[in-house]
Amino acid sequence: MSAAQRREQLIRTARGLFAERGFDATSVEEIAARATVSKPVVYEHFGGKEGLYAVVVDREIRALLERITNALTGGHPRKLVEQAALALLDYIEQEADGFRVLVRESPIGAGSGNFSSVLNDVARQAEHILGAQFKNRGYDPKLAELYSQALVGMVALTGRWWLDAREPRKEAVAAHLVNLAWNGLSHLEATPSTLHTRQQR
Repeated sequence: MSAAQRREQLIRTARGLFAERGFDATSVEEIAARATVSKPVVYEHFGGKEGLYAVVVDREIRALLERITNALTGGHPRKLVEQAALALLDYIEQEADGFRVLVRESPIGAGSGNFSSVLNDVARQAEHILGAQFKNRGYDPKLAELYSQALVGMVALTGRWWLDAREPRKEAVAAHLVNLAWNGLSHLEATPSTLHTRQQR
């Protein structure tokens, strides 16, 4: 096995263990044993467990972000919400271990590379799309940031739930997400208020 092949093998092995047990509960010994190599081989390639974890997380972040970014191009805003939801659900279905790694708690000092950073990137992209729509419809475009966070958070939390539930089918989950998001967005009040605020008037 070449050095590059060995490196890929270690990344795949660690990805499975991190998904199964989490960062803290996974040891270099386990990674080495499962990959049938000695511990020094792991250190030689990655400098330790932290370095290997960083590579695994970076790959997953890039893969997920690429899928969602590609989904947020062109089309009607309703279709964009559907495409983004399906892109996340596709990733969860096809790369369950990768998603499990991303949604687990990151070790202290792991930096900003985690699921939250992916969601923030996606929310920033959604903010531009919503901002343009808000302006066209006479709503305050400054509120696009709030609404983009709410939309992305709703889809992300549903995705975390669906990771284990797996029912209904992903197309149905996406349809329900779009139903809630779009029908809510299509009937927005220009200046909403809580029932509590209304009762005080």
